[in-house]
Amino acid sequence: MKQFRSIFVLLISLATLPLFAATETFTVDKNHSAAEFKIRHMMSSVGGKFSDFAGTIQADRANPANSSVEFTIQTASIDTATPDRDKHLRSADFFDAEKYPTITFKSTKITPTKDKETFNVTGDFTMHGVTKRITIPVVFLGIAKDPWGNDRAGFELNTTINRKDYGINWNKALDQGGYLLQDEVKIAINLEAVKKK
Repeated sequence: MKQFRSIFVLLISLATLPLFAATETFTVDKNHSAAEFKIRHMMSSVGGKFSDFAGTIQADRANPANSSVEFTIQTASIDTATPDRDKHLRSADFFDAEKYPTITFKSTKITPTKDKETFNVTGDFTMHGVTKRITIPVVFLGIAKDPWGNDRAGFELNTTINRKDYGINWNKALDQGGYLLQDEVKIAINLEAVKKK
């Protein structure tokens, strides 16, 4: 009976092995990636970036719907090339980086579109202590080997969020009407990820 049970367990393990083998783990290469944003300031747009972030992609090339992604940004790494403004953005008026040190996204569903290179990635986006389920169109740029034999995958996304949805409300009224900042923030993320060996 024990021998039969051992053979049964072995057969189940062999049967499920391809399911595990189909999933590959890619980690974001921060040196070849970018997490940027842009917001309207009066008559112009002001941009910035986050310099510290990390991400992991569990990729199933045969069935992309089985893939998943997790991405984390360190809010204190915000950089608009203006130190005083960056200090203000880290404060409680905006990101409150000491209280909310990270911005995170964790996927719950990935859906292929008619465009074979674009996927609708749905997941939980958390910023400033508020979590909302959002869907982001992500463009898959392909996989290639680098000169050192590593598999690298590329992704890019562009989306817009309303900062007030996440409790980031600071603004200043203008004498002539309107406000200093718009509520909508444009986000552009470009990722190059390397496969774990």
